Amino acid sequence: MILTPIPNGQLAGSLDQFAAGLSDGLPRAVFARIRTTSPDRATGAEAERHRLAALSFARSSGVAVHPAGTRCRFNWDGTALNGATDAYVILHEVAHFALAPPERRGLVEFGLGPGPDTLDREAAERAAVLPPLAREADEAAASLLGIIWEAALGQPALASFLDQNWLEGLDRSAAGHFTVVVETLRQRELLKVEQAPAASTAPTAG
Repeated sequence: MILTPIPNGQLAGSLDQFAAGLSDGLPRAVFARIRTTSPDRATGAEAERHRLAALSFARSSGVAVHPAGTRCRFNWDGTALNGATDAYVILHEVAHFALAPPERRGLVEFGLGPGPDTLDREAAERAAVLPPLAREADEAAASLLGIIWEAALGQPALASFLDQNWLEGLDRSAAGHFTVVVETLRQRELLKVEQAPAASTAPTAG
């Protein structure tokens, strides 16, 4: 949910202001690619095409997906992903998988506690192993990595960028926070071309 909604008439100016706060190089290239996508969520048949593409990417990344019709209490139950959700949620969870060490991949919700769509919140909280600040850092990295993958797949990454509050603190810390998270992903080698979908359009760490 967007903490501070931006009227449509002010969006371009806000994005320009955010871009102006970014250093040259990778942060600016990553944001430029996100900005080329739609600020509106897909609906109907297009949304379903996006979901299927996200599931294909999940499987190609080594992430197991529960069969259609499976009742899932979690987005990730320690063994497989809930595939009956939106494309951007699937890509976000794949990003958590990529970021998690092997010992956290076997935990409900990657040991991060309940997410917005978690049904069994008590079980997810019991499985949490990271302290609050570490959870926040992991969530930020997964958020941006999922958004980068949305952009690479030609999906509405800008809608997720806005919805996940990357413009919050626009006059203060937004650009700096984005830059720090981009650098985190670069250091983790998660922005390399060969690790992103639609490689020809994905930003690289070069």
